[in-house]
Amino acid sequence: MIARAVGQKLSDGLGRPIIVDNKAGASGAIGSEFVARSAPDGYTLLLGATTTHGINPALNPKLSYDPIKDFTPISLVATIPHVLVVHPDVPAKTVQEFVRLAKSRPGMTFGSAGHGSPHHLAGEMLKAMAQIELTHIPYKGSGPAMIDLMAGQIQLMSVELTAATPYIKDSRMRPLAIATAQRVAGVDLPTVAEAGYPGFEVTAWYAVFGPAGIPRAIVSLLNAEIVKGLAEPDLRERFRALGATPVGSTPAELGAHVRAELARWTHVIKTAKISAE
Repeated sequence: MIARAVGQKLSDGLGRPIIVDNKAGASGAIGSEFVARSAPDGYTLLLGATTTHGINPALNPKLSYDPIKDFTPISLVATIPHVLVVHPDVPAKTVQEFVRLAKSRPGMTFGSAGHGSPHHLAGEMLKAMAQIELTHIPYKGSGPAMIDLMAGQIQLMSVELTAATPYIKDSRMRPLAIATAQRVAGVDLPTVAEAGYPGFEVTAWYAVFGPAGIPRAIVSLLNAEIVKGLAEPDLRERFRALGATPVGSTPAELGAHVRAELARWTHVIKTAKISAE
């Protein structure tokens, strides 16, 4: 949905049709490799994300592409924060209460969308920062994990706010805190950092990249059209309806963001001793 929204704005600005081609598989690696091997003429772009340019490369050094050398950064597009949620029967309404509970009840569990997913690494980060023991239960996607959380089969999960909001409103899961650096406007939740864990940040982000070597003039044109589109009220409202915050950035800012994400997730993965499976 984000790709199509941005693609439409690019199409309007450039006067050329933009085709969104979903190349699913391997947590985005298939689509990423396809773009990395494409001609650097600006006609083939990638909607990259936290997984393709942050977690996957940190988790798997033998990945078929290099997230920095093989791509031209164009613009950060949007972010969606994670939120820590628990089953309503868990007697904790804050992160501090959950940490105390976990220390008194060995064997508590947290679910994820799979091994090496942002949901998994968020749980491992909380374990390391709070010095608690939790058992990781991986699922094939965040949907099945949330179903088991609401059924009481697992106790905790870090999940995109957009995915959790309907169930929070129905009181089928309870939010503890939002995993952003600062509080989010319109969301009545403290941050995990406020609970005493500074640096705990898990945000799904999306950005546009091209193959390495795109001429600077083309990069500037694409960036200008994307940033202009992201500033338009209809696109901003469309993103907000998805629970996403529109961003827009310079190519240099996106490049720095990718390097920072790689360093952060590499540290989390090494600390938790997670290996690719």
